[in-house]
Amino acid sequence: MFGLPRTLYTEEHELFRQSVRDFIAKEVSPYNKEWEQNKMVSRESWKKFGENGFLGIQAPESLGGMNIQDFRFNAILIEELGLSGCSGPAIGYPLHSDIVMPYILHYGTESAQSKYIPKMVSGDFIGAIAMTEPGAGSDLQGILTSAVDQGDHYLVNGTKTFITNGYLSDVVVVAVKTDPNKGAKGISLLIIDKDMKGFTRGKPFQKVGLHAQDTCELFFEDVIVPKENLLGNEGEGFKYLMTELAQERLVVSLAAVALGEYMLEATVDYVKTRKAFKKSLSEFQNTRFKLAEMTAALEQGRIYCDHLVQLHNQGLLDSAMASAAKYNMTELQCKVADECVQLHGGYGYMWDYGVARAYADARVQRIYAGTNEIMKELIARKILK
Repeated sequence: MFGLPRTLYTEEHELFRQSVRDFIAKEVSPYNKEWEQNKMVSRESWKKFGENGFLGIQAPESLGGMNIQDFRFNAILIEELGLSGCSGPAIGYPLHSDIVMPYILHYGTESAQSKYIPKMVSGDFIGAIAMTEPGAGSDLQGILTSAVDQGDHYLVNGTKTFITNGYLSDVVVVAVKTDPNKGAKGISLLIIDKDMKGFTRGKPFQKVGLHAQDTCELFFEDVIVPKENLLGNEGEGFKYLMTELAQERLVVSLAAVALGEYMLEATVDYVKTRKAFKKSLSEFQNTRFKLAEMTAALEQGRIYCDHLVQLHNQGLLDSAMASAAKYNMTELQCKVADECVQLHGGYGYMWDYGVARAYADARVQRIYAGTNEIMKELIARKILK
C-alpha cells in the first residue's frame, strides 16, 4: 500500500491478483448494497466465484480444485476482498474455502471428500463451521451439542449460534460432544448437510454490522449422521480445531489489514476534497499526522502478515503466532475505523459512506475466531511454558 514494496509475491501472483481484482470490481462491489439489504450474499455470486476458480483453490484436481498449495494465492483472494470494502463477502468466502474446507480435506473420509468438496469448489454447496453455542463461546469444552453413537450413525441434538454463512449453508462442520465425561477429549467433529432430516436454520440475525453476512442459529433435532461423516477420529475434534484455528486466525488477520487499508484510502480521498475554514482538510496538521500514524501502522501490519503467510507456506505458523496476528491486526482495524470516521466528521456516521459501514463491520473481528482476550492468553502460554 502507498508504494510499500512487497517482496513476497511474484509476477505470477500479481497476475492472479489482477484477475481477482477485476472479478471483484465486476461481480462483488456493484451488488454489495443489495446483499446488505437481503442480509446475505446471493447464491448466484457463489456460483460465479466457483465458475471462475476462486473457491477451494487448494483442493486436488480430482475433486475439482486446482491443487494450489501456495497459500499466497489464498492470501491474495482474502486481501482483494478486504480492499473492496465489502466486509460480508470478505468474511464469507474465505471462511468457506480457507476455514471450512480444510477440515474436510485434512480429516474427511474419501467418500465425504468426494461428496462435498467438488460442490464446494463449484459454489453449489456453501460451507460453514459450527462451534459456538448459546452458552459456550471461546470455551469450546463447554459445548453441549451431543452426538450419541447408534452403531452405524450418530444421533445429534443441540443448538449452534452466531454461525457465519449459516442461513445459506449446505454443509457444516459441527463440533459435538461424543463423550460428555471427557472434557476436551470428548469433542468430535461431524459433517452435517442440508439434506439431513432434523437440521434447520434460524433467520439471519439483525446485527450491528456485517449486514451482507447471513449469520444465524443452527438447530439439530435427532439428526442422523452416518459414521462416514466423522472427521478424523472420535474424541480428537478439539485437537483438530486447535490445529486448524491457526490458519483461521491468519485469515482474519489478513482481512483486518486489508479492510483497514480500504478505510484509510477512502479517507485520504475524502480529506483531499472536503474543505473547512476555506482550506482542504488534508492541509491541517492533525489530519496529516493521523494519516501518517495509520499508514505507518498498516504498513507494519502488512509486513508482519506477509511474514506469517511465508511461515505458513513453510509449515512453521503456530497457534501463538496466529493469535498475536489476530489480536494485533483486529485491534488495529478497529482503531483505524474509529480514526477514519472521525476524519470524515458527520459524514463518517452516515451509512451511505463506506467508512461508516466498515466501522460497524470491524468491531466483531475482535470477538469471533476466539476473542482477543483469549488470544492474549494463548500468547502468554507460549511465553510462560
